[in-house]
Amino acid sequence: MKLSKFKFTLPPELIAKYPAPHRDESRMMVVNRNTGKIEHKIFKDLIHYFGAGDVFVMNNTKVFPARLYGSKEKTKAIIEVFLLRELNKNLRLWDVLVDPARKIRIGNKLYFGEDESMVAEVIDNTTSRGRTLRFLYDAPHDVFKQTLYALGETPIPKYMDRPAEPEDVERYQTIFATEEGAVVAPSAGLHFSRELMKRLEIKDSKFVYLTVHSGLGNFREIDVEDLSKHKIDSEQIIIKADVVEAVNFAKDNGNKVCVVGSSVMRAIESAVSTDRHLKEFDGWTNKFIFHPYEFSVANAMVTNFHMPLSTLLMMVASFGGYELTMEAYHIAIREKYQFCAYGDAMLIL
Repeated sequence: MKLSKFKFTLPPELIAKYPAPHRDESRMMVVNRNTGKIEHKIFKDLIHYFGAGDVFVMNNTKVFPARLYGSKEKTKAIIEVFLLRELNKNLRLWDVLVDPARKIRIGNKLYFGEDESMVAEVIDNTTSRGRTLRFLYDAPHDVFKQTLYALGETPIPKYMDRPAEPEDVERYQTIFATEEGAVVAPSAGLHFSRELMKRLEIKDSKFVYLTVHSGLGNFREIDVEDLSKHKIDSEQIIIKADVVEAVNFAKDNGNKVCVVGSSVMRAIESAVSTDRHLKEFDGWTNKFIFHPYEFSVANAMVTNFHMPLSTLLMMVASFGGYELTMEAYHIAIREKYQFCAYGDAMLIL
């Protein structure tokens, strides 16, 4: 499969900058792999496609306020610092991205906050854009973390082309987010409201939660035509026994196992045993799924509409079938569906 197979023109106005007024009232395209039928629904219509014994596998990762703005010593140039992950609690070391990267060198100090009480020193260049920062802040770790996060803002994606607003604190987060560690929201999960989940539970559908701390790797540009030569960044995943038990029981009993989002699909496919059942997992995965690929567990998927040439689109096309998925995308553009994190949903059956 070649990169160029996933190229299409996405009108800029179809990239959602804001969420729908209500989580479960985004549009939803329903794609049936067996019949090729494509339907146009509202997300809350999900309830008509699932029933007793069906299982939804969700990602309970929690997005933290990862985007900060600091001033560089002497020049006072404003530098965007994007926190990726904490490397060492005791030493206050963080893996970060900086922008503009060309202005930051090892030894530079950055000052944060109106009083510039939070100071960070660049101690390593890890990539062309990445850096390791040591925060110089003398306080217990929980106080340091609280102060650091108070300086940050919700890391909505750059393609939204706007600053974060108060509404984003709630809406760029699923209602079931509990495990802090993501800088990218699991967008398919953003559509679920408490009311919809309650109605599905009344029908005896079940929700289980694994953890994938989503990073920026899915947004990195692919620079090879042969997809087998592309490497994606690793993401941390945790799959516990209750998830394994529920998923395997549903699979063995012929019920639907619906993964909510590409992050969940990657996690599940990274933790499959030789008998094609899910197993417990606590570690990292850099699994890159693209056609042709045989999926082991899930038989349904909720996802959003993704950017052209993205690894997310490649995974969806692998699950939905390349021809059918690309047809669905062309219809989505014609029907003016909204794309990306705050956009509309696709249900693949």
